[in-house]
Amino acid sequence: MPGALESRPVRRLPDRVRLQGRVLFLAEDAALVRQQLAGQDLDWRPGIKLRDDISTDEITPAYICYYYDETLGDFPYLGLKCGNEFPITRRSVKGGGFVASVSGKRRGKGSSREQSPYAEMCAGIRLVIAENIERIYRENCQNLGVLTTTDFSIIDRVRRGEEIPLSTFTAGEGEITRGIIEYGGLFNYNLARLQGKVVLTPPQTPPRPMTLGEKILARHWVVDPSTGKVGVPAVRPGDEGFVVTDIRFSHEYVTPMAAIFFEQLVGPDQRVNDPGSVLLFRDHLTFLAEAMTPERIKEGLLDVANQLEQKQREFAEKQGIKLYGELRLGHHGSEAICHSKILEAHALPGQVIIGSDSHTPHAGAVGCVAFGVGTTAIFNSWITKDVRLTVPETVKVVVRGRKPESVTAKDFMLEILRHPYIKSGRAIGKLVEYCGEAVAALSVDERATMTNMTAEVGGFTGYVAPDEKTVAYLMAYRKMSRVEAARLSAGLASDPDAEYCEVIEIDAAQLKPMIALPGDPGNGLHIGELADRVKVEIAYAGSCTAGKKEDMDMYARVLKEAVDRGERVAPWVRFYIQCGSQEVKRYCEEMGYLEVFRQVGATFLEPSCGACINAGPGVSRTKDEVTISAINRNFPGRSGPGQLYLANPYTVAASAITGYITEWQPGMTLATASR
Repeated sequence: MPGALESRPVRRLPDRVRLQGRVLFLAEDAALVRQQLAGQDLDWRPGIKLRDDISTDEITPAYICYYYDETLGDFPYLGLKCGNEFPITRRSVKGGGFVASVSGKRRGKGSSREQSPYAEMCAGIRLVIAENIERIYRENCQNLGVLTTTDFSIIDRVRRGEEIPLSTFTAGEGEITRGIIEYGGLFNYNLARLQGKVVLTPPQTPPRPMTLGEKILARHWVVDPSTGKVGVPAVRPGDEGFVVTDIRFSHEYVTPMAAIFFEQLVGPDQRVNDPGSVLLFRDHLTFLAEAMTPERIKEGLLDVANQLEQKQREFAEKQGIKLYGELRLGHHGSEAICHSKILEAHALPGQVIIGSDSHTPHAGAVGCVAFGVGTTAIFNSWITKDVRLTVPETVKVVVRGRKPESVTAKDFMLEILRHPYIKSGRAIGKLVEYCGEAVAALSVDERATMTNMTAEVGGFTGYVAPDEKTVAYLMAYRKMSRVEAARLSAGLASDPDAEYCEVIEIDAAQLKPMIALPGDPGNGLHIGELADRVKVEIAYAGSCTAGKKEDMDMYARVLKEAVDRGERVAPWVRFYIQCGSQEVKRYCEEMGYLEVFRQVGATFLEPSCGACINAGPGVSRTKDEVTISAINRNFPGRSGPGQLYLANPYTVAASAITGYITEWQPGMTLATASR
């Protein structure tokens, strides 16, 4: 395939750029946003509060991502919540003549969806300004050719229509990121790389003590793409280059857009590089017909969403790529959620894995470097099989001691997420290494809860070094011999004197079951600290984070006790339990859990992302409905307009029985529990 691209014209952007248009300030005050949309420019000054923590769910709510072409330009910021209002409407940004968009801290957190910057770009936004910008979102912007900066002095220069040196946006960037910006995006940069117009110098880092994440990246470092030479003695934070990938996967939210890019820019008859290491999943929208409102169905959105499945399936068939599809014969659901199946059947210690989803670090539970990337990075990896990165610093999270029986890995993460270092955004884009006696005591399933939620930390990825539990997992799930599993895990540990930018220590013995208040996973409290008794209407147990075998063990433990006491789900609660894969469903059948779930009055659902992305049973319908959920994030609108609390699997099951947010303890009688 590279031969088909060797003669394609490619050139750099001009040295100076003029961004002609208005500046849109995403203020906390909805009235100020509406004034700008109506044509009145805002005389912004630092005293006017800008929205912080804008997630990609707010830039492009999940249902907007059913579109995968320029139509997305009608929709940026439709989910943006300012106070209790949603001031932005369809086409209002596109019609406003805006060229720049400004917000506060943590711009682009959450899902890795490239539809967000693509929607902004198609609406005319060429520059994003924020105090700090999440890694995947920022890379997506760069890959598409959207400029980003944290320098607020640029605002006045844009307003004056000045020519701004392109170097303003490349200053401080590494060689590759600078080149991607200068070539106007990743595809053009890779064209230049394939044509020999860009020749990268491998890192000259001498041998040094390294973290496990650094070791894996060093082993996969692309030295000479023309000869296929891979691997360098050492890397350090700040080294920039490309690493070859072992697995590349995407799902139906992303594959169609990537396929369109591939067919338009590479050629409709070209083949992807090494299709055997590419996996596709139909796992996000298989329950959509049950969750979509009649109004949106009337708008034709269900038909639009179904085109995603068709385009992905056709591309998989044409390219000879393995597709984990949806269930047939009238059953909603899928073979597996992508993260569940990658961990169960594909990820191996020491690998580099990229996926089109922010929760790709899930697979780090077996000691690999797995991270989320956007559509353009996935599409480019189909050409080059590699992905660009800058080696991040590493944060070490040490969970010491022995946890109480009712505390889970989810509680570890809710505690970590409220830590000042994490809460302030200082872990954004960093490797996160989880270790300590309490982590070592966890199963691989529970470790996956931690690595999965590295996305909520804002980290580049998270991992746990492989050990005997990893070996046992590979033997059970991959039918490996002990010798083979141990060989794969051997030598995969951080050096004793490796460097960390921060060490966070937590005493597991002091932890209690946690709850995250609506709005952000970092809003953690001990359940006992809730000021009032909270009545719930929906309990949702599932998703990639909480649909594994051990999660099912936890739900079943609570519910078996309830069945033995003749208790059922509270009459006003809708309780859903959704597994992450058919493997997990078979486990539930073998263990008798499905019958327990039936007896207690829970609804068991086939694998799918479902309510976690507002696309399945378990979504709220009104802003007053309260949901208790074991999923990974509770950003505004994530699972409907209601109030979404996060908790561990025990709490979700106990709350479904009592009808109120309830801390579970072994042997407690739920019917009389007050909280």
